[in-house]
Amino acid sequence: MVKYFGLRGQALHRAMIWAVIMPAYILFGYNNAVAGGLLSLPAWIETFPQLDTSNVMGTQKDRNSRLQGTVVALYTLGCFLGALSCIRIGDTLGRKRTIMLGAGINIIGAILQSSSYSLGQLIVGRLVSGLGFGALTATAPNWQSECSKARHRGSVVLLEGLFISAGLATAAWVTFGMSYSIGGVTWRFPLALSILWSTIVLITTPYMPESPRWLIKKGRIEEAQEVIAALDDMPADSAQVQAEVVEIKDGHLIAGKSSFRDIFCMGDERLFHRACLAVCGQMFQQVSGINALAFYQATIFEGGLGLSAQTSRILSASVFTWQTLCSPIGVLTVDRFGRRKLMMFAAFGMGSCMAIIAGASSQISNTSCVVVAAVFIFMFSLFFPTGFLGLTFLYASEIAPLSVRVPITAMSTVLYTT
Repeated sequence: MVKYFGLRGQALHRAMIWAVIMPAYILFGYNNAVAGGLLSLPAWIETFPQLDTSNVMGTQKDRNSRLQGTVVALYTLGCFLGALSCIRIGDTLGRKRTIMLGAGINIIGAILQSSSYSLGQLIVGRLVSGLGFGALTATAPNWQSECSKARHRGSVVLLEGLFISAGLATAAWVTFGMSYSIGGVTWRFPLALSILWSTIVLITTPYMPESPRWLIKKGRIEEAQEVIAALDDMPADSAQVQAEVVEIKDGHLIAGKSSFRDIFCMGDERLFHRACLAVCGQMFQQVSGINALAFYQATIFEGGLGLSAQTSRILSASVFTWQTLCSPIGVLTVDRFGRRKLMMFAAFGMGSCMAIIAGASSQISNTSCVVVAAVFIFMFSLFFPTGFLGLTFLYASEIAPLSVRVPITAMSTVLYTT
C-alpha cells in the first residue's frame, strides 16, 4: 500500500485531523457526557440501585449521591493515571503507538462498562476506560502539534474544541433517544458506542506519519526526513527539509540540557512563572464549572430546576449542540485577538453566568427564575468554547520554552485531568 494513502502536504494534514484527531476528540467529549445522561434512567437504577438519587430520601439519598459522584469521577481518576503514565511510555513507544494503546484500553473499558451487572464491574470499567483515554488525550495533541506548522497550530487546537463539543452533543442526543427504549439497552448501548470512535482511531492511526520530532530524538533521521517531506510536500533531499531536520536536532540539544527541576527555578527565562501560568490555565478551566455541566447537566435541569425528565434531556442535548455551534468563534478569532484577551473575555463571561445561575436557581418555584437560569446555562456554553475549551492547551504549550516544554505541558495536562 502507498504510504499515507498517497497523500502529501495539506491533504495529509487534513487526513490526520479528520481521520485521527476528530474521532479522538469526539470520544473525549462523548466519554465526559455519556454517564450523566444515564443516571436517572429506570433500567440504570434497576441495575445499580446504590446509585439511585431520584427515588430515595434523607440519609440514603446523601449516601447514594456521594457514591454516584465517586463512580462518575473514577473515570477522571483513570484519565489522571493514564496521562501521568505518558510521561514515560509516550517517549518509549512513540506517539502513534501510544495513541493506539490508549484507544485499545478504552475499548476494553467500554466493554466492561456496557456489560456490567454489578457496581464493582462498572467501577473497574470506568477506571480502565479513563486510563486508556488519559493516555490518548495526553498524546494526540502532542502528535498533532509536532506534525503541524506553527502558523496553523492555534486554529487546529481550537478545532479540537469543536470536536469535543460535538462529542458532548452526540452523547446527550444518544442518551435522550435511548430513553424512549426499555430495558438494559437504554444505558448499555450509549456506553458501548464509544467503541466506535476508539476503533476508528485504531484503524486509521497506523497509516498516518509518526512525529518527526520523536523519530529524530530516537536517531531515525531518514524516516524523519521522509515524514517531513510528506508533510511539506517537498523532496526528501530538499534544502527546506534538511533545514527543518537541523532545527529539530538543535531543539533536542537544547532540551537535553534541561531537567524537570528547572521548571521550579526562575532565572532569566522565568521558567517557574511560565509553569505556573500553564498549570493555572488548565486548573481554572476545570474549576470554571464545566465538569458539573458536562457530567450532571440533565440532573441539574431535572433536580436543580425542577423540570421534567424529558425536558431536561432535551435541554441538556440542546446546550451541547449550542456549544458545538459556538466553538468556531474561537477558531476564527484566536489569531486576531490573541490568547490572553480571549481567555479574559471568556472568564468574565463564564463567571457572570455562574453568578446569575446560582441566584436564579435558588428560586425554582418562580418560573421566570427557572427560565433565566436555563438561558444563562446556554450563555455559559457560548463563552466556554470561545476562550477556554481548547485555548488552555494551546497556551500551555506556547508559554513554555522548548527546553522544558514537555514537563510543563505534562504537568498542565495531568492537572487538567484532576
